Amino acid sequence: MAHIKPKGSFVALVTPMNDDGSIDFEGFRTLLQFHEENGTEAVLIMGSTGEVSMLSAEERRKVISETAKMKTGRMLFYYGCTGQNTAMTVDNVRYAKAEGADGAIIAAPAYICASNADITDYALEVCDAVDLPVGFYNNPPRVKTDLHWNDLLRLAEHPNMVVLKESTTRVGQVAQVCAAKPDMAIMCCCSPNLGLVVPMMALGGDGTANMTGNVIPREMAVISKKWESGEDAFACREAWLRNLDMLHFAYSAINPVAIKSLMRAVGLPAGPLRKPLTALDGAALQAGLDIAAKLELDRAYGYKLGARAAAAE
Repeated sequence: MAHIKPKGSFVALVTPMNDDGSIDFEGFRTLLQFHEENGTEAVLIMGSTGEVSMLSAEERRKVISETAKMKTGRMLFYYGCTGQNTAMTVDNVRYAKAEGADGAIIAAPAYICASNADITDYALEVCDAVDLPVGFYNNPPRVKTDLHWNDLLRLAEHPNMVVLKESTTRVGQVAQVCAAKPDMAIMCCCSPNLGLVVPMMALGGDGTANMTGNVIPREMAVISKKWESGEDAFACREAWLRNLDMLHFAYSAINPVAIKSLMRAVGLPAGPLRKPLTALDGAALQAGLDIAAKLELDRAYGYKLGARAAAAE
């Protein structure tokens, strides 16, 4: 049976933490309900936005086990399963499947700077090992390896490879993938600096695998809706331009520093960042709060935008 593919707004969640640095599972529950109620169609738990590289192996497994119990069927639950090598990645994907995950996202293992051929084989080996929907995150800024569209289309031939999250700056690469009409969901990072979202949607993209939806989920749902009519296209353009300042703010510091700092300031259960990352404060944080006020997110979502919020408590 063919796998269900994500579409629309696929939000990479933060990992909410308590003040003592432990994982806040009730915070996870609140955030998941928040996204279910505001148009998010799939979530990625423990992507780079979730500070996954700073979680222990035990924490990663507990996050999968505990959050999978919170599924209601209204959203797809994907988990970041990249390990330090192929065997560890396979183990992570197997564990996610056993606990009830809807899918897994993998990237090239960090730091090793492997060749395109090696990473293509690695992704296919993972897909061969576990019958679970898998997405590949092509993210050269984080891992150096940068798959060519021919590599990505080779991955798309595998029945378990159902998502591409593209995080390069190359509209031409997205065009080549879309032109091939692979049997996979084509998505991209929501960074305005990469400049991929609107061109990708115009070329037939299926949605966005985004981080800014942590703060503006309804707006990202509009931006991420597949274009099936002129109304979809114009709504995407309007929402993209209206929220452009927030999109830039979300990427004003290394992910997830800006978004998690703002979430905590406005009253969402985000908690502190894990060291050595530190939260935004002062003028840097106030810039985000000012954008939220301009967008009237206090009225839209009930966010706290006053002086108390600005102090980030």
